[in-house]
Amino acid sequence: MPKIARASAAFALESSWLESPYRKYTPWALADAARVSLACGNEYHRKEATDTDLLRILDMYSQLEDPYLYEHDSDEDALGRWLLRAAGEQMIYQEPVFQELARAAAMLTQTTGTREARCLRPGWEEELLGTSLSHYVGIAQLLWASAITCAGWFDPGSLEAPGAEPICAEIPAATIVSVAEKHFVTDTAAVRKSNEQARLTTDPLLRRYEYNPLRGTPLVKGYGAGLLAPVSQLIPAKASPLGIYYTGVDRFGAAFAQDLGDLFEAYVGRQLGLLPDATILPEIVYGQNQALSVDWIVVTEELVLLVEVKSVRPTVHLRLANERRAKELQRMLGRAYEQIDRTAALIASGRKEFAGVPTDRPVQGLIVTMEPFHIVNAPLQRPLLPTTTVPVTVCSISELENIVTITDTSVSRLLLDRADDARRSTYALREALSGHTHARNAVLDAGWDSYPWRDAAGGKVPPETAAAL
Repeated sequence: MPKIARASAAFALESSWLESPYRKYTPWALADAARVSLACGNEYHRKEATDTDLLRILDMYSQLEDPYLYEHDSDEDALGRWLLRAAGEQMIYQEPVFQELARAAAMLTQTTGTREARCLRPGWEEELLGTSLSHYVGIAQLLWASAITCAGWFDPGSLEAPGAEPICAEIPAATIVSVAEKHFVTDTAAVRKSNEQARLTTDPLLRRYEYNPLRGTPLVKGYGAGLLAPVSQLIPAKASPLGIYYTGVDRFGAAFAQDLGDLFEAYVGRQLGLLPDATILPEIVYGQNQALSVDWIVVTEELVLLVEVKSVRPTVHLRLANERRAKELQRMLGRAYEQIDRTAALIASGRKEFAGVPTDRPVQGLIVTMEPFHIVNAPLQRPLLPTTTVPVTVCSISELENIVTITDTSVSRLLLDRADDARRSTYALREALSGHTHARNAVLDAGWDSYPWRDAAGGKVPPETAAAL
């Protein structure tokens, strides 16, 4: 385990994975090696592990075959199911950390929802997290910084050492230790219990694709005086909106998810508000039954963009691409496609409630999700969802945060050109952003500026160069 943690710290940055020996030291491979070591290993009757042993383990991992891809190679959908599993396995480690952390404050403390909150009321941060959100994210940053610079370790005793005064002046040492213990730390027994429970509900041949307990508690105790971070990349994810979502749902239940969904919808509106030369209209109420349009309508000189917001996230059935994935995809996103098509028809018909929306330009739909739905726009997935009369793209909130800051072309022109390309229109929206210049995202910057280490690494960069903390 210490060798896994040391390797994760040495290859902490995405740019370093491809430079690692034989390109084997990827975070998903290290995460699975750590999970198996915790769940199945022991300290008895074994020689001391070497770096060569770890490299052999990672090499064996890279040679694992997906049995369902080969067993059903005559099935036209087999490749698509494998791609879905592989994307979920790898791409979760490739989300931009600055955006993930900045979004937490920008959405949860700097955005106002439209409905009365049931859980996200004044004091919710301390009740749920044991400290303010700002300090919670700061603690995650500190743990991450320590893991990267200390070969995978965080020693709580270091907070009492000379030189720690600036850190403890921002966040008291007792708060750092208590929050870390409550939210970030697990032990071997807990991981084994979680692993045994998973064995009862999922196919063991798909183990590496399923939920890894270290995602919920990325630090492990029992390996000495400090806390061990087997996979350093999992630490900041705990303080992302998604990580806080799972923490909140465990504590408050569905009411927390509903509050977060309301804030997420409002947060998408804030991001759309960064678009220059665009009119942003909130959802429109129409008819005797007081029906609602899509959540946001963006009007530009070239395009009308219908935006539907979904705070859903892929379930285990989608991650494992099992027989229920089609129904799950339809349940989570199907209504969004229908809502976009319905709103487009209402606009085209000249319905009076939509009189402020022009009918003389192209219409497109955009479904914004809190977590990426990998390869959802591809021909492998799109037939599983409702057909529409206007082009519809699913994008993650991270992609939206990037597209609204493009400076060398208009967002309308980018979307129109993408829709006209039969191949590129099936790619993730992120692909269309490649090569363009961007301004800073003012909403994200405001979120980042609320954190105690906001000046680290130049002020607007996540602590991937963690020694700056």
